[in-house]
Amino acid sequence: PVPDDTDIIVRERPRTQRCVVLAVDVSGSMRGERVRNAAATVGALAAVLRDDPLAVLAFWSDAAMLLRLGGRVKPLSLLDDLLAIPARGLTNVAFPLEVARRELATFSNRDQRVLLLTDAVHNAGPDPRTAAAALPRLDVLLDVTGEHDLALGQELALAGHGRLYRITGHRDVAPALLRAFST
Repeated sequence: PVPDDTDIIVRERPRTQRCVVLAVDVSGSMRGERVRNAAATVGALAAVLRDDPLAVLAFWSDAAMLLRLGGRVKPLSLLDDLLAIPARGLTNVAFPLEVARRELATFSNRDQRVLLLTDAVHNAGPDPRTAAAALPRLDVLLDVTGEHDLALGQELALAGHGRLYRITGHRDVAPALLRAFST
């Protein structure tokens, strides 16, 4: 027998649109090889979230918004902008988390999250745990290639209802992002 149209059932899983803010640490401790990790993260996210709202901000004791949520993602331009910022200054982890919270408030997507790429060596500004707790979800991509604060990274992820992923090189970024977005 030949099946007719009523015999065939197709199920498509509806894809929930994500709303992601990537906060990239560009403080003085993030020089050298760590810049590759940042570039790999920005490149991977820009490719994976092509149709989703993505914001990217670079931070040190201050912060620079490189891409606002809803803005057109131009991966190469975004990478150029990030790499043009010299690694400098102290690390205020609380400030980008507060900026990310305000940015997410402009969208009503169900799946909202912040990805924080940092060594978590917080040495300026208020305690970032409070800012992390105010986020819908915070996943920490902890760069462990040099000096880092594992305990603070874990506490931030816990307070932000997310997970911590250790990054030991630019090749760790894509698998960490896959794991982060599968949960």
